[in-house]
Order: sequence, then structure tokens, then C-alpha cells
Amino acid sequence: MLSEPQAADLAAALVEAARQAGASSADAMIGISRSSGISIRLGELEDIDHSESFEVSLRAFDGNRSATVSSASLDRAGFAELAERAIAMARQAPEDPYAGLADPALLSNGEAVDLGLFDPTVAPLADLERRARIAEQAARAMPGVSNSNGASASSGQSLVALATSTGFSRAVRSSHFGCSASVIAGDAGGLQRDYASHSVRFLEDLDEAEDIGRKAGTRAVARLNPVRPPSGACPVFFDPRVSTSLLGHFVASITGSAIARKTSFLQDALGTQLFAPGIIIRDDPLRQRGLRSRATDGEGLPCRPLDLVADGVLTTWLATSADARQLGIQPTGHASRSVGGSPGAGPSNLMLMPGAKSREELLASVPRAILVTELIGQGVNPVTGDYSRGAAGFLVEGGEIGAAVAEITIAGNLKQMFATLEPASDLELRRGIDAPTLLVPEMTVASA
Repeated sequence: MLSEPQAADLAAALVEAARQAGASSADAMIGISRSSGISIRLGELEDIDHSESFEVSLRAFDGNRSATVSSASLDRAGFAELAERAIAMARQAPEDPYAGLADPALLSNGEAVDLGLFDPTVAPLADLERRARIAEQAARAMPGVSNSNGASASSGQSLVALATSTGFSRAVRSSHFGCSASVIAGDAGGLQRDYASHSVRFLEDLDEAEDIGRKAGTRAVARLNPVRPPSGACPVFFDPRVSTSLLGHFVASITGSAIARKTSFLQDALGTQLFAPGIIIRDDPLRQRGLRSRATDGEGLPCRPLDLVADGVLTTWLATSADARQLGIQPTGHASRSVGGSPGAGPSNLMLMPGAKSREELLASVPRAILVTELIGQGVNPVTGDYSRGAAGFLVEGGEIGAAVAEITIAGNLKQMFATLEPASDLELRRGIDAPTLLVPEMTVASA
């Protein structure tokens, strides 16, 4: 794999080729990745996967017209042809008055920040196989588990470089390690499945394979013999496994593109009391070893921690440079992009900060409720905020988690849900988007 300086130089060389071909401006990305994975099912080796990928992407501008081309070759000899193709396509594209690179005055020009994204540890295939076997054995050992969907372990490294004709050039190397298990509990009269997984930047931070497997088995068995609660209005708890989905709906509704197109139910919410007082939703791109940490965004702008919601008030949109020009604001440093794509706005490490009550106290705060641990389907209207999704989970009575529930639908409106939700104190930073247990005091619950 190339070094960071070599990858950055390669991206800069592609930008220069675009300028030589007549582009008014350009940016280029280089992406290199290498990954390995092993899957085990019922004690037998099911799959061994090793992949290496190389991608080169060039976005060329001819004034307000642009086009993006990609290639799988890192050979500089082909850059001139790639650049000529990109500028020829750009000249045929429609004009976009908001298109263009980020303002050079806003680019990050400081030293690269070490966010702890790369672990040089090599995980041999034998170690991955051992980890997957342990995870599946632990899951299948749980009383009540009858079958297995398998367990897997993986590791990988990636290198991404970005260069622009306005002078930005930087490359970042990162690593990832993961382990998961999925099993089935019960018999033909009533089968339930569940899983557990964990992904990290550094191998030493990965949960023990036995713990992952045991958690998967315990979860599957707990879902046996589900009941159907009566339909009607009911408090609903969102377990941390699914509470993050509400943050996903939230950030999708505050992206600059959604606001500019007027397709968001939060169109007029900026600066208003969207959540209850005390609620904080924070985006922290500089978290050490974070799964979505980044010192600069997909346009080369510096990233900084930001409370998207402070004391319940919505403070900002998430805007790329193009979004910002259309909305008449400054870009927010939230541009995110794949190697072959154009920038789109998105968060980094996003979290809804914990509340004052423990999970146990929050569960006991209502006499009867549903604890949702799985959501099914995508029944959310981004324009109105109407929310209706299939769900499964457990009854909660007197603060105690009881019988499993399945084949139910929960419905409400996201704006009302945001205004009334209450977080517990059990926030754990394990993913790119994290939230504690959340209580929505009233939703409509329907049994299928």
C-alpha cells in the first residue's frame, strides 16, 4: 500500500492533469483498501474473503459545469486521458450556479491531526478464524439456541487522499476490526433470531469474541414466545440498539440539500425549541479512535465539535459548499463523500447526550410500555415527519422487562417525538452514531 505522501502526490498529479486538460478547477481522490474476513457456520469454515481495491476519482469543472470520472488504475500514465474525458463530459453537463470547490480561504492548512485511526496490527487469518469460532461456540452454547446463521471476524486497512486545485492535499490511513454472531432460538413452532456485533479502529478495543457470542445467544432466546400487546396509545422506549435510528432521521432532515429543496419537515425549525430543554445532540469529528472521526471534511474544510442541538434548540444545518451557496450561509465542515462520489452533507461521530435518570429509573417512570429492540421497514415521510415502522421488543411493566413482543407497528410524528423524548444516562460510544435508551411518552402501537 502507498504511503500517505505518495497517495497525496498521486491525487495532486491527477488534479494537475485536469488543469492541463483545460479544467477551470478540479479535485481528485485516491482510495486504496485491503480487507480480510472469515465466516464460520455450525462449526465449519463457510467463507474466506480477502479483497484489495484501488479507485481513482476526478471531478473536473468547466465554470459551473462539472463531471466526475473514476478509474481502478493508479498508473499516472493514464491520468491525461482520464482528465480529458472528465473535462469533455463537464462541457456537456448542465450549468449549476452553486457548483464549485470550497472557498480556498476556508480550507484547512494546518498540520494533520492524529486522531488514532490506524492500528498497524496485522490480524492473521488464523486469528480471525479463532475469533469467529469462539463467537459462534459461545452463542450456540446458550440454552434455547437451536441453529446458527454464522459468526464472522474481519480486519482491514484503507488509505484515502484528497487534493484540490485550490491547494489542499492530504491523505489519511485508517484501520478496522470487527466480529459478529447471529443465531436462531426455538423450534419449528416458534423461531427467533438475533445477533451481536462490534467494530473498532484498534484490535485491542474489540470486545471478546465469547462476550459477543454470548450476547447474540441471550438476545435470541429472550425473544422466544412473543405476545401481542393491545393496540392503542402507549409509551415506547427505544433501546440503544435502535435509538440511533431517530438521530439518523434527524440529521437527514437538517442537511442543506433537504432544506434547499424544501423536502424536510424541519424546514422552519432552525433556532427553535425542537427538543426538550437540556437535550444536547453533539457531532464530534475529533474523537480519538472514533469510527467516523475526521480532521477535515470531504472538501478539505477543517472539522470541529459542534452541538447541532443545544438545550433543545436546533442550532445549524449541515451544509456542503454547494448547499451553503444555495442557502446563503457558510459551509459547516460536514461534507462527506465516497471516492467516486460528489460531496454530500453528513455528520461524523454523532451522539445524543445522556440524561439524568438511569435506564432502570427511566423504565420505571411509566407503569406500562413497550421496549423496542428491533425496527423493520422504512416508513418515514421526510416531508411531513410521519413515522410508522414495524417493531419487535419487550413489554415493560412496573419497570421490569417482561415478555417479548413481535409483529407490532409503532407510529407517531417525528416532530412530536423529538419534542417529548427523554434520554436515560446509559450512553455508550460504540458506533459512529450513538444514543442512550430513549423514552417517547406516547406513540400509537398496533398489533399485526
